[in-house]
Amino acid sequence: MGAPDGYWNNGHCEGTPECPPRCPRFTDKRGTPMLALPYDDADREALLDMYDQFTQYDRAQGLPPQTRDRTANWIDSLVGNGLNLVIHRDGSIVGHVGVVPMTSEAPELVVFVHPEWQGRGIGTELMHQAIAHVSAAGREALRLEVMSDNRTALAVYQNIGFDVIERTFNELAMRLSLSLPIAQEVQRPPAVR
Repeated sequence: MGAPDGYWNNGHCEGTPECPPRCPRFTDKRGTPMLALPYDDADREALLDMYDQFTQYDRAQGLPPQTRDRTANWIDSLVGNGLNLVIHRDGSIVGHVGVVPMTSEAPELVVFVHPEWQGRGIGTELMHQAIAHVSAAGREALRLEVMSDNRTALAVYQNIGFDVIERTFNELAMRLSLSLPIAQEVQRPPAVR
């Protein structure tokens, strides 16, 4: 399997002032090179195609919406109000993170990975990307909501540093303070990680 177009091994990169808050190049748990890039309008159909692959079991709290039209409206809302990054692989999008609204001191994070690409560290990398960008923008925290029975997601969020701030019947509201060391750690160049 070859590297995606534009990919180069960044293991020795020490960064430059022109670099984004986190290097977009990474390797998943299977050694596959990946790029986390800002969403572009040209990505819309591929992102809709990714979300079309989600079953009812892949959805959380009604997201992504079940119909293509509603998903398109949801994506448009995310794109119009915040930061969105996608991961392309083999002509498809395999991961998406959105942070909205970026004008908030504690914007909300949503992250989804194509069902066939889960378990490879892509979601964690997307979260690291979001943390780096939001921290670099001077925000105080990130928030998210998760189903209380989603143990896999909960473990990832807690390992990153999110704390539960509110519990309802079947959902947890979580918050990550960007004054924690992780906000700086995720911005380190690849050579010093």
